[in-house]
Amino acid sequence: MGQLCGRCMQLLRDFVAFVQRMSSDLVQSIKECVTLISKCSCLKQNSSKARQLYKPILQPHERVTAQEFLQHIETGFEMSPLGKDPLEALRTLAFSENPGLQQSAALYYLHVSQHMNVPLPVEHLEPFYALLRSADLEVQQMSSLSLVNFLLEGNTDKELVVQMGLLEPILDLLESEDPTVQCNSCACAMTLAVSESNREAIGAAQGVTPLLSLANSYDPRVQQNAVGAILNLTQSEKIQQVLCKEGALPVLALLLESPDSEVQYYSCAALSNMAANIQHHEAMLRSVDKVSSQACVCLRNLATSADIQAEMVAEDVLPKLRSLLASGSEDVRRASIALLWILSQHPHNQDTLACAELLQSLGMLLSAHKTDPVIVGHTACIIKNLSLSKNRQRIIESLCVEGLLQTMLSTDIQEDCLHCVTSCLAELAKQEGATLCMVQRMDEPLTKCLVRLAGQLEHTEASFQAASIIQHMTGHEKMMLLVKRHIGEIQAYLKNFLTHQEIRFQQLGISTFCRLREDPEFSLAFRKSQMAKLLEQVRQQTEETQELLRAAICHEAS
Repeated sequence: MGQLCGRCMQLLRDFVAFVQRMSSDLVQSIKECVTLISKCSCLKQNSSKARQLYKPILQPHERVTAQEFLQHIETGFEMSPLGKDPLEALRTLAFSENPGLQQSAALYYLHVSQHMNVPLPVEHLEPFYALLRSADLEVQQMSSLSLVNFLLEGNTDKELVVQMGLLEPILDLLESEDPTVQCNSCACAMTLAVSESNREAIGAAQGVTPLLSLANSYDPRVQQNAVGAILNLTQSEKIQQVLCKEGALPVLALLLESPDSEVQYYSCAALSNMAANIQHHEAMLRSVDKVSSQACVCLRNLATSADIQAEMVAEDVLPKLRSLLASGSEDVRRASIALLWILSQHPHNQDTLACAELLQSLGMLLSAHKTDPVIVGHTACIIKNLSLSKNRQRIIESLCVEGLLQTMLSTDIQEDCLHCVTSCLAELAKQEGATLCMVQRMDEPLTKCLVRLAGQLEHTEASFQAASIIQHMTGHEKMMLLVKRHIGEIQAYLKNFLTHQEIRFQQLGISTFCRLREDPEFSLAFRKSQMAKLLEQVRQQTEETQELLRAAICHEAS
């Protein structure tokens, strides 16, 4: 148990002596004493601006009680801070009409709540009713804060607080104009709402409306606690109906755009709880597009680290994302695929994400929206990320390969998307099983498209990846039959590759040439086009480069 500092104890001793003289200015002196103590750093209590108070008549029994209470603080506080001796005095002070006496009781509870490590006796909850009902702002601030402390530290039973009738004054304080009182009362409501019976009690007492109002507060502390209370309330199906009726959906949807990550999380989790109940689907459909889109954006903003990404996947987010991928809203589809792309970048998530159901959804998404650059680009990147895992066979068996191939035929596809698609297919083609799958789906339009992409000069990366895909597939008879119709175009891009400044292009051109010349028709065409002379030039350049490298290495070594 902590204790007051020496300065505060001296103030109390002086005050006791003053009370014993029973001067007519007792009320004002109590206020001054409490104000001075509340300013001390030992209590970390910010004092409100002094206000003028009327001087009510001090009842004789209140005067005696104040004397006895102060004597207890001075002599017996350390022995029994919550014993029976101070309880009656606390009741008298708390239920007094005198603000100064109420402040004494509130300050006493605040100090105890910051240092107590034992349960709060039930009888000591009774004075809180009067303190929370006080018209004095400082009493409201101190008593609500001390109750929050007791609840958070587990020093009092949450259901007992409601049973003692304290819920009504707590909810009344939600309508206070003071941010500190609002913050404390919202924190009380949030903590109490972890109990199912308390949630129903809050709903029955019409506590939902003021909480929704404070969810729009400009004070971040108030807003966080208000939305946190709403989140706890959404765990009750009965209160979910009240929230929907009171217009919680648009409020929570708007809060998904909050710059405060806590508010984002609370609102997103609250919407997720409500969406899990089929009874509310019809109501949520009115704003589901905005809600779903902003929820994905919220999660995407939160997924700033590998640990958070892994936690999201562990929370079984995939079924929800799959349903959003099939949404009729473009914004929802784009937001959900962007979130999925971020999650797929974490290697530990890839095995979980590469499930047959999700891969089928991605394949269907590509087929249905092959001209949407956001959908196509992100989906291709996701498939490429997943293809690096041991689950590549699942990709082959899904609709993903077909979707990627058909996407290339779109004339509206942008350069970035085209690069993502060809890069993904080239990565898949490195595995024989995937290559065979691709060959089975190849036809004349797709072959013509690949050859055209390999031969175009403006999109370098797409050209390289398309040529790589062709090189891997030419080991199969069906593909050889298809590419024979484009011998001239293939020779043209091979010549460009062999004369390219980048080594990787030269190497790909040589490997493709070696594979194709095994076919008699290609071999004859290569001889007629003097491809051998071009290869000889590359060989000479390579030898010259090797000589220069050897000379440079020898010079460096010497």
